[in-house]
Amino acid sequence: MPFDIVSRALKDIGALEAGETPTPDAALDAFEMLNDIIDQWSNENMMVFNVTEIICPVISGQTQYTIGPNPSTQNFIGASFTGSISGTTLTVTGILSGALAQGQTLSGTGITAGTKITQFLSGAGGNINETGTYQVNINQTVASTTITGYYQKPLNIDSAFVRVNTTSNGQPITGGGLDYPMSVLELHSYQMIGLKTLSGPWPKAVYYNPGSDSGNLFIWPSPSQGEMHLFVNTLFSRYESLYEDLFLPQGYSMALRWCLAERLMPMYGKASPTQIAMIQTFAGQAKATLKRTNMSPLQVARYPDALLVNKAKDAGWILTGGFV
Repeated sequence: MPFDIVSRALKDIGALEAGETPTPDAALDAFEMLNDIIDQWSNENMMVFNVTEIICPVISGQTQYTIGPNPSTQNFIGASFTGSISGTTLTVTGILSGALAQGQTLSGTGITAGTKITQFLSGAGGNINETGTYQVNINQTVASTTITGYYQKPLNIDSAFVRVNTTSNGQPITGGGLDYPMSVLELHSYQMIGLKTLSGPWPKAVYYNPGSDSGNLFIWPSPSQGEMHLFVNTLFSRYESLYEDLFLPQGYSMALRWCLAERLMPMYGKASPTQIAMIQTFAGQAKATLKRTNMSPLQVARYPDALLVNKAKDAGWILTGGFV
């Protein structure tokens, strides 16, 4: 729990002796610094250990959507499902729309404000075995009800594709679908699109504006069908109290301890060159080890879609008469 990390960090810098516990004020100061470190780590790609797949059925003719824990009541991206909570275990019995993801904020009848999914148990989220059990951060009892899960507001979108239903004799094929890549545009490229209301069979490009609270997603062209799959880095969740359980992979507790000790040294007037060098070394080694573990292989270089003259065609021309 955060209290253990705070106590060990204070002992590492000599602010506490073995067996001592921090005062409430000292623990609170260190706890706030710990949350600041976690916020910063969300901006360091190689410190992030998990990728969230955001799944969103498109609305015909709708080109703008909202992502975040406090979305507008219209066109928000989230999950709707039937479930109950006993203690810290969420049991999902049916998915109504979207998909569950780590870090989602839950709302529904009887659910405590601030409840989040912290870990997959027998449930796997995404499209695989969505029903099952999940860990939440707040102990509570909630009878079976309809629950809404709001995605974390991502800092950016790394990649995306759209899944298009396939049919046989006009009827959808169960489990059928073709996946087409979507281009992730930055602002200038999105601004260069002349006709942003152009209609098409499904979205082929997406621009994301993260905003300060909830993010806005713009897709092009205006679709008639499809299911978007967006891949984003999972943000580290700030801890609500000193006594929450930690849900982090191996090595993160140690890295938090030494990085927190490094940040607390100036606050406690620790200026011994030997001590400073030792703690900085341990903090650097702990983060470097995690970054090596999380490092992804380099992607193969490719040209932006807009620069390809003879790029491969998709099946969109069937529904548009070739004007795509």
